[in-house]
Amino acid sequence: MKQKLLTSFETHVIQNKGTEPPFSGRYTYTDAAGVYVCKRCQTPLYRSEHKFLSECGWPSFDDEIPGAVKKIPDSDGRRTEIVCNGCDAHLGHVFTGERLTAKNLRHCVNSVSLDFKASESVATERAIFASGCFWGTEYYLGRLPGVLKTTVGYTGGHVDRPTYEQVCGKKTGHLEAVAVDFDPTKISYDRLVRFFFETHDFSQKDGQGPDIGPQYKSAIFVQDDRQSRVAEGLIDELKAKGLDVATEIKPSATFWPAEDYHQNYYEGKGASPYCHKYTKIFD
Repeated sequence: MKQKLLTSFETHVIQNKGTEPPFSGRYTYTDAAGVYVCKRCQTPLYRSEHKFLSECGWPSFDDEIPGAVKKIPDSDGRRTEIVCNGCDAHLGHVFTGERLTAKNLRHCVNSVSLDFKASESVATERAIFASGCFWGTEYYLGRLPGVLKTTVGYTGGHVDRPTYEQVCGKKTGHLEAVAVDFDPTKISYDRLVRFFFETHDFSQKDGQGPDIGPQYKSAIFVQDDRQSRVAEGLIDELKAKGLDVATEIKPSATFWPAEDYHQNYYEGKGASPYCHKYTKIFD
C-alpha cells in the first residue's frame, strides 16, 4: 500500500499518537459534501453526513464508513483510541454517552490525520486571491465552511511553470496566490472577498507585513465580470469607510500550483501564520 510522506508534525500526530491544538485544524468547521479519507493511505473513513458541530475543538463524526476505523483501548483504560483500519494511522478518540446526536457517539478526529474529497456532484466555483505569503492566505481561507479545496501557487507572471526560487527572484512577474475552490450553495464569493480583506493589511503597497516584494502584493484575480463587480463594490465600501486600499483587481491568468511542500504548509507544521490575522471590518 502506497503511503504519503509525512511532515514532522503529521508524524507526531499520525504515527506517534499526538494531538493537534484545539480549533487549529482546517476541518473543524467544514460542512461540504464529500468523504474524509486517511491522510497517510487515503482509505475512506467518514462521509460528510457523519460530521456534526460539537464545539470540542476538533472535527466530530457520529458514524464511520463500515470497517474503516479500528478501536483500541488506551493503555490507561480511560479512553478508546481510533485508528485507520488500512494503515493504523492515529485518528483520535471515540466517546459515547454525551448525547450530542441521536447516535450518541462522537469520533473526535485530528484534522491533520485527514484529507477531504469533495463529492463529484457538487458544482464548484473558483476564486484566486493574493495577500502576501500564500501560506497565511491559505491558512485562513481554507478553514471557511463551504471551501472545498485550496491550492497555493503563482499567477500573473510571464514565465511558464515558475519555481519558488524564480518567483522570489522578483523577475517573473508572478504573485504568490491561493486558488480557492468552493461550493457556492454553502458560501458566496462576496463572503470570500470580505474574509480576504479581513485577514491581511490591504493598505500595504510593497508586500505584506515583513514580506516585502512584488510577489507579495495584495490582488484579486477575477474569473468573470460578476466577480469583478463584487470585488470593485467591496473596495468602494472600504474606501467609503476612509480606508486606504492598495489591492489590485486583475483578470484571471494561468495559475501554476506551487511545490508540494508549500501546500497546506501550516497544517503540516502544526503552526499558525506570522503575517496574517483576522480583523473584523465589515458589518
